[in-house]
Amino acid sequence: PTDFVREVTRSMFGGEQISAIGRGICVLLGISLEDTQKELEHMVRKILNLRVFEDESGKHWAKSVMDKQYEVLCISQFTLQCVLKGNKPDFHLAMPTEQAESFYNSFLEQLRKTYRPELIKDGKFGAYMQVHIQNDGPVTIELESPVPGAATSDPKQ
Repeated sequence: PTDFVREVTRSMFGGEQISAIGRGICVLLGISLEDTQKELEHMVRKILNLRVFEDESGKHWAKSVMDKQYEVLCISQFTLQCVLKGNKPDFHLAMPTEQAESFYNSFLEQLRKTYRPELIKDGKFGAYMQVHIQNDGPVTIELESPVPGAATSDPKQ
């Protein structure tokens, strides 16, 4: 594969392009009521070091976005915190908007401090957007912060 994700984000109102990346990772970030700085740091570390790209010899699952100097596009996605009550979505587990926006901005800031700021792009927090993803693979990986106190088999967690 030549590209993992090619991403364009457009606002529904006015159709202006907000962000776009070439090769890289698209992160849809759902923020929970229980998320803290510890979870934020864990997710930043995992996203930037996740080995989902081929190396120079074609070996799969060998290189991270940082290894390849690829881009990261982050979209806030509160609907990932959805719980179904019958057939109706309930978002009581999602962090309230004011808190979540601050958390999201801290997440972006941490990504930019840890990696190359010019390679970190984002959508518009709280906006209704059309997100166009060209997923090469397709590869979709769900990352969750470790449950507090749970043992993990990955010493790098």
